[in-house]
Amino acid sequence: MSTDEPQRVRHLIVGAGFAGLCAAIRLQEDGETDFVVIEKGSEVGGTWRDNTYPGAACDVPSQLYSFSFAPNPDWSMSFSPQPEIQAYLRRTAQQSGTLDRFRFDTTVESAAWDAANQQWRVRTSGGDYTSATLIVGAGGLSEPRLPDIEGIDGFQGELFHSARWNHDVDLTGKRVAIIGTGASAIQIVPELQKTVGHLDVYQRTAPYVLPRNDRAYGRLERFALRHVPGLQKLYRTAIYWGREGYLPGFTLQPKLAWPARKMALANLAKGVPDPTLRARLTPTFEIGCKRILISNSYYPAIASDNVELVTDPIAKVTGDAVVTADGVERPVDVLVVATGFYTTELPIAERITGRTGRTLADTWGEHGMAAYKGTTVPGFPNLFFLVGPNTGLGHSSMVFIIEAQVDYVRDAIKTMDLHRYAAVEPRTDATREWNDDLQRRMRRTVWNTGGCSSWYLDKQGRNTILWPRPTFTFRSLLSSFDVAAYDVQAPTPTREDVTV
Repeated sequence: MSTDEPQRVRHLIVGAGFAGLCAAIRLQEDGETDFVVIEKGSEVGGTWRDNTYPGAACDVPSQLYSFSFAPNPDWSMSFSPQPEIQAYLRRTAQQSGTLDRFRFDTTVESAAWDAANQQWRVRTSGGDYTSATLIVGAGGLSEPRLPDIEGIDGFQGELFHSARWNHDVDLTGKRVAIIGTGASAIQIVPELQKTVGHLDVYQRTAPYVLPRNDRAYGRLERFALRHVPGLQKLYRTAIYWGREGYLPGFTLQPKLAWPARKMALANLAKGVPDPTLRARLTPTFEIGCKRILISNSYYPAIASDNVELVTDPIAKVTGDAVVTADGVERPVDVLVVATGFYTTELPIAERITGRTGRTLADTWGEHGMAAYKGTTVPGFPNLFFLVGPNTGLGHSSMVFIIEAQVDYVRDAIKTMDLHRYAAVEPRTDATREWNDDLQRRMRRTVWNTGGCSSWYLDKQGRNTILWPRPTFTFRSLLSSFDVAAYDVQAPTPTREDVTV
């Protein structure tokens, strides 16, 4: 613990991705300038700063995957590549005038609620803080998950996670293996196929892959988006409702998604002429049960002569090879693991201690992650999660959800100011009712009934990641801070407040 006095701020924000940046900008707009943003990386961006693998791009259209209050008329493509999204976030941060309160290359080591003083005490690698509120925007896709495979620690070649790409490694002509066929892998495989000598793709379950209906924005179109009033908002609105149209097939009746399934299978047939290989790439579950992917180049890459699809389970990794359960040993120079993130067990939860002395990880350990409105947790006063439990989407833009949550937090702070509350904490009964209703709705969704296992489900088989209702319903339910669902605390009297 630092011997220096902790820095006192009113609001401490953790994370400088879309969520943390949104919170900083909106708080400043409300006149809340007494805040600090803690970020473990070297600049803003979060996921889009860290994921620099070949082919990295967004699978939500650019016009919707951006802040509503910071439109960008200069996207080059209808689906943005990673460098453009990162440049957008960097530019938005610079123009907001908030960067002087960002502390980069700083990690949160612990955060504990101090009940006596009604504040958070936060220890970081860059010094200690106290704050009235703790706003966590660390994200669910921030901590890479490495596969638990025998011998992988003894691999003698180059090994790295897709989210920590080693650009110093020249892959030209090399024997490369990639473990995983999720959203990152299907973007990486076509790029690697162009340069490596041989590529093994290890697939556990085949995903559905829709065509990527991407296109470049021409100069005239970009000019119109910049200068024609309302045009960019019209684009955004049309994309939003188009995306919302996917939801009934996920949450009400999977048969409604048959057009998407037909499109995905047509994409597969077009890209993979060989019927034997095509059969191994055909999903065996309902579309939407796992994340739907988009690509025009993945299937042709898999069908290339220098690529082998491996569907036998991996038994172990040796110093220079991957060995599958059938005994086949495939030599490899570079091993790329595209095996996802810690999504249902957020690592930061281990470092947050609440009112009763229990960590958030312990609180969630028995029954899985749960929060009130995906934002607040009983036992953790003045803790606000952005992109918290059951706020994820399988069909639309997380930026929409982030803005709704930030608005909820802003109204919570205004309510605290208005009524002079020192602390607000969601009631246990309100939280239980919220999550019971949410899990009831979840039972009939394709994510729970579609016949697959996915990173949406925790160890208990509960979907603690996704939101099972329309996004406009989420925004409506979080449109104002419902203080009646909270236990509130008045400020602790000071010596000056006590009259003799």
